[in-house]
Amino acid sequence: MDTTNEIRLRLRFFKDVEENIDVIRQKFIDYRKVISSDFYIKIRENYIQFTISGEKQHYWSPHLTIVLEEMEGNEKNATHIRGLFGPAQTMWTFFMFLHFFVAGTFLLFAMFAYSNYTLKEPMMMDLVVMFIMVIVWFLLYVIARQLRERGHDQMNDLENEFEKIMAS
Repeated sequence: MDTTNEIRLRLRFFKDVEENIDVIRQKFIDYRKVISSDFYIKIRENYIQFTISGEKQHYWSPHLTIVLEEMEGNEKNATHIRGLFGPAQTMWTFFMFLHFFVAGTFLLFAMFAYSNYTLKEPMMMDLVVMFIMVIVWFLLYVIARQLRERGHDQMNDLENEFEKIMAS
């Protein structure tokens, strides 16, 4: 998977397999019994969480979420697999909180600036804060890209393990 030219931060992949959902789920259940201590698999119905664990796990370690869906028209003999790489849920929630805080601050000071403009009051400070919020938003994006780059090797490890499971 080429991750260097992607703009979005959470990489996705799709795969169609000519096997039943139960067969694929059973592959993951069987593999969970012999899996290395470097990986952790959690299986809930048609959802599979595949993560790095142990000493290799860091705050920037990626998680692979796999969703198994029945393909229509094949009488339940084929499965569509959707994979989504992303950060840990706590890291994602923290980044979303920061984005909402920056957006809320930007909108608040945009309202202050408009109010000061209509009252013919100075609005330079409001515009400065809005400009700083735009810079902070770009910094959040750059930080997220750097965290994704740090987890690139682990993302490849997760993908290789996924392919190994599917080949079995």
